[in-house]
Amino acid sequence: MPGPLLVPGTWVGILALLLLTGVPLAAAGQDAPARFIFIGAHPDDADLKVGGTAALLAASGHDVKFLSVTNGEAGHIVQSGGVLARRRRAEADEAALRLGITYEVMDFPDGQLMPDLAARNAIVKAIREWRADVVVGHRPNDYHPDHRYSGMLVQDAAILVQVPNLLTATPALEHNPVFLYFEDEFRKPLAFSPDIAVVVDAVYVQKMKAQDAHVSQFHEFLPAMNDDMGSPPEDEEERLAWLAMHWTYPIGSEVRASAKRWYGDARGSSAQHIEAFEVAEYGHQPTKEEIRSLFSMLGD
Repeated sequence: MPGPLLVPGTWVGILALLLLTGVPLAAAGQDAPARFIFIGAHPDDADLKVGGTAALLAASGHDVKFLSVTNGEAGHIVQSGGVLARRRRAEADEAALRLGITYEVMDFPDGQLMPDLAARNAIVKAIREWRADVVVGHRPNDYHPDHRYSGMLVQDAAILVQVPNLLTATPALEHNPVFLYFEDEFRKPLAFSPDIAVVVDAVYVQKMKAQDAHVSQFHEFLPAMNDDMGSPPEDEEERLAWLAMHWTYPIGSEVRASAKRWYGDARGSSAQHIEAFEVAEYGHQPTKEEIRSLFSMLGD
């Protein structure tokens, strides 16, 4: 198949050139730490999906940010509105301290997110301001509309972060980031593909402590929505074990195989906790060597 037509001065030619030449700073072998932004729909989404990977990246000197697109104001049985939004923002700040990262919560209403121009511009601006090398978000097929639309917004941003004549107050990125998806269990229309698998055994307790900071969710709202969970224990160690029991998902055969490819058969087979990522078709397409440069813990 012929390559894209690069006609100087045309919109199509400029976009194609940006995509072809957009090598992230960290992936190019520079000494600067890589800059990761994980974009979830709600405060606690990223913690649940990638808390272990974030802790490992931060400990390795990389710059890590969690971004919640909505303010979480609907995620409770009793509380709501501004009171709950402020509480969830404070919980996110505490989780950030426990992981060693930065956390931002936007003010789009929980349960009412739409993939409109205002939300798209906000996502583009956030990625630019963070000067991201790697952007991770939801896949756009998901049970929750906020998750789906957050995924769509991140996809839309994949080219726009480099277009200099859009949102000119925030400079466009010089390099197109690598865009990745969080793992999920949805299979239609397409199943998740675990292109990257990170073993997080060493930091799993730290991940549980970050989730434990989201009291309104993991101790109150979600147990109230699921009768079989019961109430969280008062003792910290017992509570962390309770969280792990309910929020440790089975490792599928494809994720296990991916871990073996990155870590070898022995390490990949023995891993108890793995967080996986799919490389999006949008953004810079990393080589295996670039992935190892960005995720330096792979193979450890």
